[in-house]
Amino acid sequence: MPLQGFARRSGRLYCEDVSLEELAEQAGTPLYVYSATAIVENYRAYAEALAGLDHHIHVAVKANSSLGVLARLAREGAGFDIVSGGELFRVLQAGGKARNVVFSGVGKTAEEMEYAIESGVGSFNCESEGELRLLSGVAAKLDARARRPAREPDVDAETHPYIATGLREHKFGVPIDDAEALYAEAARLPGLQVRGVSCHIGSQIFNLQAFVDALDRVLELIDKLRAAGLDIRALDLGGGLGVGYRDGEAGPAIAAYGARLREALAGRDLTLMLEPGRSIVGQAGVLLTRALYRKDAGKKVFLIVDAAMNDLIRPALYQSHHEILPVVEEQRQAILADVVGPVCETGDFLARDREMADVAPGDLLAVATAGATASCCRRITTRVRAWLKCWWKARTGASFASARRSKTSFAANTLNVALNISRKPSHCWRGSVRLKPSPGSRARVLP
Repeated sequence: MPLQGFARRSGRLYCEDVSLEELAEQAGTPLYVYSATAIVENYRAYAEALAGLDHHIHVAVKANSSLGVLARLAREGAGFDIVSGGELFRVLQAGGKARNVVFSGVGKTAEEMEYAIESGVGSFNCESEGELRLLSGVAAKLDARARRPAREPDVDAETHPYIATGLREHKFGVPIDDAEALYAEAARLPGLQVRGVSCHIGSQIFNLQAFVDALDRVLELIDKLRAAGLDIRALDLGGGLGVGYRDGEAGPAIAAYGARLREALAGRDLTLMLEPGRSIVGQAGVLLTRALYRKDAGKKVFLIVDAAMNDLIRPALYQSHHEILPVVEEQRQAILADVVGPVCETGDFLARDREMADVAPGDLLAVATAGATASCCRRITTRVRAWLKCWWKARTGASFASARRSKTSFAANTLNVALNISRKPSHCWRGSVRLKPSPGSRARVLP
């Protein structure tokens, strides 16, 4: 069972000491459930693996932007890696410190940059020459100095093409051969402090050598930049450590990853920054869904459940595998089934041609390893939607940009962007505390 913090008791599935049956009965389905203990243990595993190195851990908010999860990590002292102004707002609402935030992403807007600088974010990862110049202009206008590294990928991560980010054909970062000239330009631009180099080669990576290869290339660049007189102090290696999604499949150990990094950075006067996400939250969450109908189509059975692709998009987007487990284990014959949702799209599925124990209407299922890039995909990276801008203008008569300085505008963004306008959103147990209870239900705190 590719899960952390979950176990069976007398055939019934529990999250820590809480029955998943009880949670579904109280809150309804679809329902995300996370183990706070597992999340904290994984975060601490990084700190232990990097002991002896000057380092900072910035958890990738795009992996899981649930406020309860962010708040629990903030209490552990975690920093955060963000890719939008909405994510920054969520981090601050959850108790995170702006100075411990790294702002990444290829499409930062001027208003997001301004919001981040005014909030006091620690640094920006710039991913193009145009972004670099825009950031300089925004910082100069605010009479501030934005610390920035640039992302310099060109390493094959050997992962799914949609989550590989390290080659020239990908939209992320700048070519490493162009980096020296870009750094020289950055050093001349007003409002910027050039303090680091960032590299992120992709996600769901099992081959630790890929990280070492990327690190070697970045260290070579840092030596050249320092020789040119630039005060490079930090190296951001991004995230990407993979986890197992299939029963019996194990991702790389965090301790082994840390050992490789300590060896490669021994004797280097650098602060290491990491941006893990999936390896902290991925196996610490499940999506609970209830079977609605069982439709026999001859050689195949369609199990229609109340969770859909807008609740968990990974199978439809990446053709990814998630184990689907009965919450109550019973002896039933095996069937070949497609597990599908109620959205009017053929691509709305959680599994295809899956051999599994037979399921009856009303049965409760747990979709495993759903803690990362799952619930957050319903509000991708908490970005401002066009319809929200129209709503804001219609309601207030002011443009969204002119209202950006108001906390109300970003509160409206964060609260409304979490809603799915096509379907009722999943009820969620966010980290330790359940948010958005259904009418008449009781909120309950997980241990």
